[in-house]
Amino acid sequence: MTDRPLFVVLSGPSGVGKDTLLRALLARDDRITGVVTAKTRARRPGERQGIDHLFLDDDDFEVMVQHDEFLEHATVYGHRSGVPREPVREALERGLTVVARTDIQGARTLRASVPGALLIFVTAPDLPTLERRLRSRGDVPEADLRNRLSLAREEIAAAAEFDYVVVNRDDAEATAVNEVLAILQEERKRPGRLPPQV
Repeated sequence: MTDRPLFVVLSGPSGVGKDTLLRALLARDDRITGVVTAKTRARRPGERQGIDHLFLDDDDFEVMVQHDEFLEHATVYGHRSGVPREPVREALERGLTVVARTDIQGARTLRASVPGALLIFVTAPDLPTLERRLRSRGDVPEADLRNRLSLAREEIAAAAEFDYVVVNRDDAEATAVNEVLAILQEERKRPGRLPPQV
């Protein structure tokens, strides 16, 4: 049985290591590609246009919304973010598994708008670990940190809405990566899995 391409939604609270996990997945499996999301926020140091994100002003983002060019889009922490449709469609047609990293709101929208999507929830072992990770970043103001932790409690309650839950433990990133890779391998071959419809 040949492997089927997947559209995977990787989600979870801020600070659980979604970006780190995605980078590791991309490095380990050349059948996986990420999604370059569109953002209206300012570029952070080291971020590259069109590689890390597609940085747009509000007007250009709105034009894409009006032309139905996003699989989903939302306002997160005061800025707009979206998953462009066409690059996902092209990657799936090439037989690749596409992984979109998004927040819980985006995951819910993608589940509804992309039949056949596979949703994986990533979480930390507990809230104190999550708080420590967010504080260690050093770039999150205290008020934002409190908001993110409050939101994290709500997001963790949504884990049951996902197909799989992966706990990303400290000093055990390889375990989480291996767990996600095993999920993808199983789902690529699962009889009856619908191809994603973007």
